[in-house]
Amino acid sequence: MEVRSWHEEGCTVVQVRGELDVSSAPRLNAALENAWSGADPPHVVIDLIGVPFCDSVGLGELVAAHNRARQASGRLVLVLEPGMITHLFTITNLDRHFETSASVDAARAALTAAA
Repeated sequence: MEVRSWHEEGCTVVQVRGELDVSSAPRLNAALENAWSGADPPHVVIDLIGVPFCDSVGLGELVAAHNRARQASGRLVLVLEPGMITHLFTITNLDRHFETSASVDAARAALTAAA
């Protein structure tokens, strides 16, 4: 799995490529730790378009990120496209709790408009 992150337009974008599972979740966690320390309140976009598979550990990492953003009065937006990850969020009812977007640009725009 590859994780890249950068700051732009008042938020941190974390781009994930590859499977998000027990062996790769710590890399996502490390990138998110940097995002939390970057702004107050933290506004984070996690781009999951390049993630074909997510196991329960990866899902737990995303839930922890969501909770952390809320506790810090920040926002977390997931970038998803139709596929396994979207289906996973639907069957676990997490789609009702997460803010999602179809693109990084749309997610950034949503965060900027709300600020």
